[in-house]
Amino acid sequence: MRYGYWMPVFGGWLRNIQDEGMETSWNYVKRLAQRSEEIGFDLSLVAELNLNDIKGVDAPSLDAWSTAAALTAVTNSLELMVAVRPTFHNPAILAKQAANIDHIGGGGRLSLNVVSSWWANEAKSYGVQFDEHDDRYRRTSEWLEIVDRAWRQDHFTFAGNYHRVEDLVVQPKPAKKPVIYAGGESEKAKDTISRQCDAYVMHGDDPQTVAAKIEDMEDRRAKLNLPSMIYGVAGYTVVRKTEEEAQAEVSRITNVKAFAAGYGNYNQWLSNTKLEKQVSLEDYSVSNRGLRAGLVGTPDQVAERVYDFEKAGVNLLLLQCSPQLEEMERFSEAVINA
Repeated sequence: MRYGYWMPVFGGWLRNIQDEGMETSWNYVKRLAQRSEEIGFDLSLVAELNLNDIKGVDAPSLDAWSTAAALTAVTNSLELMVAVRPTFHNPAILAKQAANIDHIGGGGRLSLNVVSSWWANEAKSYGVQFDEHDDRYRRTSEWLEIVDRAWRQDHFTFAGNYHRVEDLVVQPKPAKKPVIYAGGESEKAKDTISRQCDAYVMHGDDPQTVAAKIEDMEDRRAKLNLPSMIYGVAGYTVVRKTEEEAQAEVSRITNVKAFAAGYGNYNQWLSNTKLEKQVSLEDYSVSNRGLRAGLVGTPDQVAERVYDFEKAGVNLLLLQCSPQLEEMERFSEAVINA
């Protein structure tokens, strides 16, 4: 199992707690990234939203790509999985930027998390086109083709419905082709991801449900004569000495109120995504349905749950916790390095 975590570029993950002790600053994410390497974490996902989805639109959020480039320069082994939304990035220019960041990190430490945008108001605020659900994935498919070809060949031309390039040259190429991660639960999303991506990342769920999703994606890959994918699952961790202490913390963090600053985009998120399961307000209090992964309890209970995910075919756990640094130290000692 590889262990990753969301970089807290939004100042935290809880919509009902204003100050989680995670300053939205370069100094905090630098300290977190460098310490995470020392305690056994393999990867950090740097999310991309120009407005703050968690703490409210007036709260600060760090830019994903400049943050990732800087973190690559001050770390040694950490993989930086940077979220990228095709509607916000020209594919040829993004391919060039990504190749450069890959070389800054010595090669092989940059990966992409391709996200088809869901937040209509953010796109409007920043003057960016916002497409309907399936159109977003059609745009993403063209975008992925251009990026992939730009990393492998020069002097090619592509003319699609959304993107066009002519006699494109991207030099230098990445030292190692970045892994392409993506997630999505609609049929269009799963079809696009199985055809054009290397890894499938899922919202939090129990190991049995995750195993069925992995089996479905592996069947899709087999029909296309493509190799197995990397599989990641989101999870929110609460590790305590007793189960009672852990459950008390869960009760505290899920006591979200409709007037919380991060509640404003709740219905918009639901209406612009196609999810396999109904999402409760308690689920949304912790992003990415992280509590459904069940990484809550004593060290032994959480370690057993990790083993269940391994048996289900999961290669990567993408963790959130609060406060991030202190709880990652706890998780490392109790689970990773136990």
